[in-house]
Amino acid sequence: MTRVAVLGTGRMGGAIARRLAAAGLELTLWNRSHERARALGIGRIMESPAAAIADADLVISSLTDDSAVRDVYLGEDGVLHHAAGQLLVEMSTAGPGIVEELTREAQARGARLLEAPVLGTVTAVASGTLLILAGGAQGDVEQARPVLEQLGEILYVGAAADSQRMKLVANSMLGITSAAAAELLAAGTAAGLERGIVFSILARYVPGLKVREAGFVHDVHEPAMFTVRDLVKDLDLALGMYRDLSASTPQTEDARRQYGSLLSDAGGLDISAVVRAPR
Repeated sequence: MTRVAVLGTGRMGGAIARRLAAAGLELTLWNRSHERARALGIGRIMESPAAAIADADLVISSLTDDSAVRDVYLGEDGVLHHAAGQLLVEMSTAGPGIVEELTREAQARGARLLEAPVLGTVTAVASGTLLILAGGAQGDVEQARPVLEQLGEILYVGAAADSQRMKLVANSMLGITSAAAAELLAAGTAAGLERGIVFSILARYVPGLKVREAGFVHDVHEPAMFTVRDLVKDLDLALGMYRDLSASTPQTEDARRQYGSLLSDAGGLDISAVVRAPR
C-alpha cells in the first residue's frame, strides 16, 4: 500500500486527505493545529512535518502561503532537514520565488520537489476533477501520477516555478471574471432586468461562474469554496510577479482593489461576495 504524508489539513489539504483515504492509501497527517487534523478522523496524526514524512513514499503539502511553506520545509523540524530521497509534492499557491528557493534546497539535500498547484475547489477534490498544474522533472510526475490522478487531471507545464506562474495567471483570470460578473449583474438589474436571467447569460460566456450561482444571484457566500482573503493573497502574489516582468495588468489591479475593499467585513466569505464591493 502506498504511504502518503499530507502536510496541512485546512480546507484544501483536508479535502485531499479525505479523497486519498477513500482511495485506500495509508496516510500520515500533520497540521499546525493538531485538533484540525484529528477532526478528519483518518490517518495517523504526527507532531511535526519531519515525523509525518518519516516512512512516506510520497509527501504532499497544501499550505496557506509562502511563509507557511518556508516554515514547513525549511524550519528547524522541517521537511528538507529530514527528507531522504523522497518525492515532495508541493500543492500550495505560494508564488514562484519560494518554489525556486525550495527547488535549490531540495537538490542540495538529495530530495526531489514536484510543484503541483491546482485549479478547482474542495468540491472538485471530492469528485476527483481538479486540474493539477505539475512542474518539475517529468520522471517525478510519472512517479506521483498514481496518487495525483486520484485527485484529478494532471497538466504538465514545465519547470517547477512555471506551475506557480500559471496558477497566478489563472487566479488573476478568476478574479477579473468574477469582478466583471458582479459589475454587469449590477448594471443589468439597474436596467430592470431579472437578476437570475442576467446571470444565466453571463455564465454562457464564463461557464465557471455557474458553481457560484447562489452567491451572485442570492447573495449567499457560505460555505466558501475559495475565500476573498485567499484570492487577495493570490492577486498580491500575481501583481508582484507582473511588476517584476514589467507587464501591464490594469484589470488585475482593479480586481484586487475591489476584493481588497471586502477584506474587513467579508474576508472569510466566498469570492462571489464581490457583488458587495463598492463601485
